[in-house]
Amino acid sequence: MGAGLFVLSLSYFIYSYWAVFRRHTDGPLDAAVVVWNVSLFSVFALHHTVFARERIRRALTQALGPLERSFYVWVASLLFIAVCWLWLPLPGIVWEVEGAARFILIFLQIGGITFSVYSAAAIDIWELAGIRQLNSQLPIPNSQPLPTSNSQKEFEFKTTGPYGLVRHPIYLGWFLIVFAVGTMTTTRFVFAVVSCVYILLAIPFEERSLRRSTNGAYDRYIQKVPRKLVPGLY
Repeated sequence: MGAGLFVLSLSYFIYSYWAVFRRHTDGPLDAAVVVWNVSLFSVFALHHTVFARERIRRALTQALGPLERSFYVWVASLLFIAVCWLWLPLPGIVWEVEGAARFILIFLQIGGITFSVYSAAAIDIWELAGIRQLNSQLPIPNSQPLPTSNSQKEFEFKTTGPYGLVRHPIYLGWFLIVFAVGTMTTTRFVFAVVSCVYILLAIPFEERSLRRSTNGAYDRYIQKVPRKLVPGLY
C-alpha cells in the first residue's frame, strides 16, 4: 500500500501538470485563487518543515519505530495528491513557444524526470519512498546511501554521478520538470514558482540538519561538491 501511494502521488502530479494545469481560460486574474493555491502548497510544505524537526522525528520514532519514515512518506503522498487535486486554475499564459524550442523544452523536462529518478536510485529510492522499512530484503544500491534519522554508522556522502555535480540533484531535476514547458499557463507558473521557492528556502535548513547529525561527513561533502543546485553557479 505504501509503495502504491507513493507512486500514485507522483503519477497524479505528472498527469495534473501535463494535462490539467495545461488548460487555461481568459479573464482577469483572481487574487483570491492565487492565495488559495499558495496556501494549499504551504500546508504541504509545512508538513515537511514540521517532520524535519529533530524533536518531532524522535517522538515519531519512539511511537512508530522503524515505520517513522514510512508514515512521513504516506502523509506527504496524500497531501501532494490533495494539492494537485484542489489546485485551482488561473487565466492566461505566461509564455508559449513553438518549433524547435518547444522540442528542446520537452527534452529538458523528460531529462529532469530521468535525472530526478536516477538521483534517487543512486542513493536508495526504497529508503526515500519509505518502503525499505517495510521490507528489509529489498536490494541495496552499490553506492553508500545517504544518512537517515535511524542510522548511527560512520560513512561518507557519495560524490559520484549526479551527487558529484551538485548536492541536491533531485531538486535540480524538479526545476527542469516544472519550468521546461512549451506552454506555461498561469496555473502551471504559480505552481512552479511556489514549489521552487519552497525548495530554495528549505535547502539551508536541510543542510543545517545534515551538518549537525552526520559528525562532519556533510561538511566534507560540501568541500568536495561546493554547488547546491546548479553546476558551476549555485
